[in-house]
Amino acid sequence: MAESKVAIYGAIGANVAIAITKFVVAGITGSSAMLSEGIHSAVDTFNGVLLLVGLRLSKRPATQEHPFGHGKELYFWSLIVAVLIFGLGGGVSFFEGIQHIRHPEPMRDPTWNYVVLAAAALFEGTSFFIALKEFRAQARGQPFWQALDRSKDPTTYTVLAEDSAALAGLAVAALGIYFSHSLGMPELDGVASVVIGVLLAGVAVFLIRQARGLLIGEGIRPETARAIRAIAMEQPGVEDVGHVLSMYIGADEVLVVVDVNFRDDTQTGAAADAVAAIERQVRARFPMIKRIFIEASDAPAPDKATQGKAGAF
Repeated sequence: MAESKVAIYGAIGANVAIAITKFVVAGITGSSAMLSEGIHSAVDTFNGVLLLVGLRLSKRPATQEHPFGHGKELYFWSLIVAVLIFGLGGGVSFFEGIQHIRHPEPMRDPTWNYVVLAAAALFEGTSFFIALKEFRAQARGQPFWQALDRSKDPTTYTVLAEDSAALAGLAVAALGIYFSHSLGMPELDGVASVVIGVLLAGVAVFLIRQARGLLIGEGIRPETARAIRAIAMEQPGVEDVGHVLSMYIGADEVLVVVDVNFRDDTQTGAAADAVAAIERQVRARFPMIKRIFIEASDAPAPDKATQGKAGAF
C-alpha cells in the first residue's frame, strides 16, 4: 500500500496549494465564486485525509469480531469520499452555476482568474501524473480502461478520478471565463459552473458504483474462477469442481472457497495432496488470493495409513 499513500499525499499537497491560492485571490478580488472554489479545494483535501484514515484502519489486524481483518474499512471511507464529491463538489458547483445564470454579474478583470486556473492546472497535473504512475504500476500492462474497471484499490483510482475531473473542470472554467468576458455574456460563467457540477457528479457516481460492489461482496472475475476450476480439475482424483465462491475482503486480499468432488476410490492421502497442490498453484498464480478453502463434496476413502486415526482428513 506504500504506492497508494504516495498518490494520496500528492493529491493532498496539490489541493492544499490550490486552496491557498484560491483563498488568497478571493481575498484580493472579493469574489464569492472564488471563495466557493477555495472551499471546494479544501473539501478535496479533506477527502484525501479520509482516504488515509481508511487506509490506516484497513491495516488493523484481525480480531475475534472481525476474523478476516478490517480490509473493507477502505471501501467504506472511499464511499464517504464519493458522497462528499457528489454533494459538496458537484452540488455546490451546480448551485453556484444556477445562481450565476439567474443573477448574472458582468466580469471585471479576469486576469486573476486565469492566474488561479493556471496554478491549479499545474498542481492538479502534478498530482494526476503521480497517481497515473502508481496506477500504471498496479495495472501491470493491462489496457487503461480495463485496469480502471478491475482495480480494487480505491486509494489510487479515487485520486486519479478526482484529478481527471479537476483538470477537465479547469478547462471548462477557463472556456467559460473567456467567452463570458469576450462576448459580454456573464451567464456563460454560470453555464461552465453547471457543467463542472455535472462532471463531478458523474465521477462521484462511478466511485459510488465501485465502492458499492466491493462493500456488498464483489468476487473475482469469471475468467479467474475458470482458471481456478481448471487447476483443480488437473489434480489426480478430482472428478468435478462445483462452485468457486469468492469475495474481496481488502484492496489486495481475496477469500476463495472451492467445492471439489473427488472420485469414490480416491484415498485420503491422495486427496490431501491434491488439496495442497490446488492451494499452492492458485496462490502462486493469483497472489491476491490470500485465503483459500477447499471443500470436498464426497469424502475420500480412508487408506491403510490413515485408518483408525480420527480426523486424518
